[in-house]
Amino acid sequence: MTIAAQMRKIAQDAKAASRRLASAEGSVRQQALLNMAELLGQSGPAIFAANKKDLDAAQKNGLDSAKLDRLTISQGVLDSMIQGCREVAAMSDPVGEIEGMKKRPNGMLVGRMRVPLGVVAMIFESRPNAAVDAAVLCIKSGNAAILRGGSEAFHSIKALTKIVHQALEDAGLPKGCVQVPPTTDREAVSALLKLDEYIDVVIPRGGEGLIRAVVEQASMPVLKHYKGVCHTFVDASADLERAVLIIHNAKVQRPGTCNSLECLLVHQAVAKKFLPKVAKKLGEAGVAIRCCKASLPLMGKTAKAAVKTDWGTEFLGLVLAMKVVADLDEALDHIAQYGSNHTEAILTESHANAMRFTREADASMVAVNASTRLNDGGELGLGAEVGISTTKLHAYGPMGIRELTSAKFVVLGQGQIRQ
Repeated sequence: MTIAAQMRKIAQDAKAASRRLASAEGSVRQQALLNMAELLGQSGPAIFAANKKDLDAAQKNGLDSAKLDRLTISQGVLDSMIQGCREVAAMSDPVGEIEGMKKRPNGMLVGRMRVPLGVVAMIFESRPNAAVDAAVLCIKSGNAAILRGGSEAFHSIKALTKIVHQALEDAGLPKGCVQVPPTTDREAVSALLKLDEYIDVVIPRGGEGLIRAVVEQASMPVLKHYKGVCHTFVDASADLERAVLIIHNAKVQRPGTCNSLECLLVHQAVAKKFLPKVAKKLGEAGVAIRCCKASLPLMGKTAKAAVKTDWGTEFLGLVLAMKVVADLDEALDHIAQYGSNHTEAILTESHANAMRFTREADASMVAVNASTRLNDGGELGLGAEVGISTTKLHAYGPMGIRELTSAKFVVLGQGQIRQ
């Protein structure tokens, strides 16, 4: 069987399974997730052994530290997967929920029912736990999933998928609800992206190159974000001691992620007092600073002058661009020019400035006095996420179970006809 034929069979099976999953009782889908949590807890040694194969191969192939970090399944990562299964299982079931039922003048009732999207294909790099996140959310929301991870995570994803399949079968659901193409050949991705008669939406997770390649090839809608160029603006009224801690967390806690801080904007009124403090804290963590002309003298001997390309760059490492701005207007102008609609934050004690920033900063999450690293499905109460969308149709921000449903109109009549 050719790869194209293989992918068509997978997509057909997923379409059939999606109908079965969408019509299943919520309690059945919930049980599959509880089964998954139990099996993940029992399968640590097998998961870590599979992950070690991938890590050994990745190190031999010279994978960079950021990708190695995303590839690693630690005990903490495994515990997070288990917790995600249980949290999502405990959430209310969106499938079949009817919203906003209203009576029309002719007496008929009109509402909107939450329904699954159908078949969700996710193309992702490096992070094998993304396969579990996607499986959990798709099962809960009644969607079948086709998961195509990067070749560097092949053994890890295979081990995790075996657990997902066991959990589904123990709940009386078909394995076709969650499928992983059995090949690392890139032709498989190209073939899947043409099967819009079976696949309803594709979600790419990875570097900008992967996402643009998916967008160019896909014949179905794509929910995506190209990159995470996240800014934090330190306002004149900010609590500066707290600001140092927030900025340190946003940049240093996990710098290889799409929600890490990439550019710091500081109000000129507090620059001289604030920048030496943040320079010391970030310098101790090994952060390289790329400074504008005004901030360079205040950032210590290791700081370097920024070049034009530093603005709007997703560094994905311990590098931070920094600019002193005249006021909130200039900060918002900079974000509008160089932001990526991912995450923006303001540190301020001014309610008026905070509210203006939340209205005008165009991003999937806007934070006041909090780290950009909080733009994550788990942190925002979604349990897990299949990705962060920076497009506004049909979701904006982390995508949890509700974002994996749509709404159809439902009309309840008593013989009404159109006049």
